Amino acid sequence: MNSTRMRSAGPAAAALVLAGLVTAAGPAAAAPACTPRIQVLGSLGSGGYSVGNEQTEGVLALGPGNLSAGLSAGKPVYWTGTRLHKVPMPDATLSGAVLGVNRGGLMVGAVRGGDGYLFTYRAGDAAITRLPGSDWLSDDADVNDAGYVVSRTRPGLGTVWKDGRKVRDLAPPADAAPGTRIELVTGINNKGDVLGMAREDYEVPETGQHLEGTYPVLWPADGGPAKALARTANDAYVQDLDESGRIVGYDWNGMGYQYTPLTWTPPHPGPVGVPGVLNTHPYGTLEAISPTSNVSVGTAMFHPDQQTLPDQAQLWTGTGPLLALPRLAANRASAASSVSDDGRVGGAAVNAGGTLKPVIWTCATKQAYLPQ
Repeated sequence: MNSTRMRSAGPAAAALVLAGLVTAAGPAAAAPACTPRIQVLGSLGSGGYSVGNEQTEGVLALGPGNLSAGLSAGKPVYWTGTRLHKVPMPDATLSGAVLGVNRGGLMVGAVRGGDGYLFTYRAGDAAITRLPGSDWLSDDADVNDAGYVVSRTRPGLGTVWKDGRKVRDLAPPADAAPGTRIELVTGINNKGDVLGMAREDYEVPETGQHLEGTYPVLWPADGGPAKALARTANDAYVQDLDESGRIVGYDWNGMGYQYTPLTWTPPHPGPVGVPGVLNTHPYGTLEAISPTSNVSVGTAMFHPDQQTLPDQAQLWTGTGPLLALPRLAANRASAASSVSDDGRVGGAAVNAGGTLKPVIWTCATKQAYLPQ
């Protein structure tokens, strides 16, 4: 799931940056103290957590102040604090999710079912704005502080929209095998770098070699051609990038949840298999990275057929081992999908009654721990 997350802390946030500087008028007021806790947000659903099933609850994006967004009961929603608000849909029977939100509060989401499409929305608006050319394949998307929205479309291309209009196509790398298509577009930072994945399926006529699989692609902010990043031995799924160009994702090998967290660091010579996996689980993902603080989050997993422990939300500070985030209830599953520079981590967790709830871990690094 990705891929979905707040990546917004660039020039548009200059006023916020000043809050941490000493100016001619003297030091700015200190930021309010952070209280580590798990906030349980309002929800529409009452279902549980099933390994391998489509996500129905979760905080997929973290906006300014107390704004967060995602889905509940499979519907696109947003929250102010813990209070839930429905995104006004033209057809209430359709499912969907809010996938990203920028520092100005502009959300991007996807409608699933029917012909499917992407939309943008701001809290309080009477209706969503449908993005032209988007379709049911646009199942991952992001938005930066300048309001540029990125995703994939049916022709196998990535697309960039601004103010409701398509402004750029994102083609596969020039040296890609014939027939290569863009599989997903998962992120854009404030610089304008765009992250995604290409899928090839091609038999070389001269040798009979069959080229098949996915690999990461980066479209530079200057509008230059796509750059194919170094491949892994298996399928590499890149999920997010920060303002410096650090990339997080995971390697997939085999059926089910056989994932291994991966990171790429500029100039991206190849993925580095750090931080490994949480010491209690054999598999895991990294789904999001904070804009500037180098904190990544994801989910530690077992294979569905070998479930020794429930899934658990995990966090990496950029150094040392992966850490676990506290469960909402003992021996109940949890997952992390989004992270912000102010220490919040968004995701979902199962409560003591067995119900999956959207949650936010506040001061997450202060709560994270190394399981014994």
